[in-house]
Amino acid sequence: MIIGFILFPRLTQLDLTGPYEVFARLPETQVLLLAKTLDPIVTEKGLAILPNSTFDAAPQLDVLCVPGGPGINDCLQDEVLLQFLRQQSQGARYVTSVCTGALILAAAGLLDGYQATTHWLSLDLLRQFGVEVRTERVVQDRNRITGGGVTAGIDFGLTIAAALFDQTTAEAIQLMMEYNPQPPFESGHPSTASNEVIEKVELAAAPYQEERKKIIEGLRK
Repeated sequence: MIIGFILFPRLTQLDLTGPYEVFARLPETQVLLLAKTLDPIVTEKGLAILPNSTFDAAPQLDVLCVPGGPGINDCLQDEVLLQFLRQQSQGARYVTSVCTGALILAAAGLLDGYQATTHWLSLDLLRQFGVEVRTERVVQDRNRITGGGVTAGIDFGLTIAAALFDQTTAEAIQLMMEYNPQPPFESGHPSTASNEVIEKVELAAAPYQEERKKIIEGLRK
C-alpha cells in the first residue's frame, strides 16, 4: 500500500502529521511525502519537513492526500500540482484531503459531482466550485474522503485505515495513539464557540481568506 501526501509551502503541519501518524502505523504501508523538489518545505508555523519523493519520481499511489493551510492560495493556480493530482487520481483507490486541501482537489476538478467537507471558514468557498458541501467531521462519497479542519485529520486517518484494512486495525492504532480527546473548552466548532471567539478567529483569518476568495472567483469565471 502506498499513501502519498502533497507538500507545499505554508501548509498546516497538523493537517499532514495527524493522519501521517495513523498511516505510518499501518501494516505493509509506505507513506510518501511528495513535492516538486526534495528541498525542505516550511510549514505555516515554521516547521520544516523533508519530502522523500518528487512528483516526477512518484509511483502510482493507492491513497492520494492533500493537506490544507494558508499556502493553498498559491496551489489553486499551480498547474503542475493540479495536473499531478489529476494524473494520480485516475489510478488511486482513494482521493482525499484534510481541511482546505479540499479546495485544491476542487480546483483540479476532482470533486465535481461529489459531496465533501473542509474547514468551517472555507465551506462557502468550496460551494463556489459547485461541490455539494457537508459539515460532518469526515465525509466519504465513493472514493473521495475529505476531513474537516486540522484536528479532523486524525479522525480522517482512522476512517481511511478502517477502509483500507479493517476496523480492528484502526481501533488498535487509535488505542496505541491514546486518541481519546477531552478538550478543555467547548470552542472547537462555531456551533459551540462564543461569538467573541468566532469573531477573533475570523478577523485573524481575514487577509488570506479574502485573497483566497478572489482567486476562486477568478478561477470560476
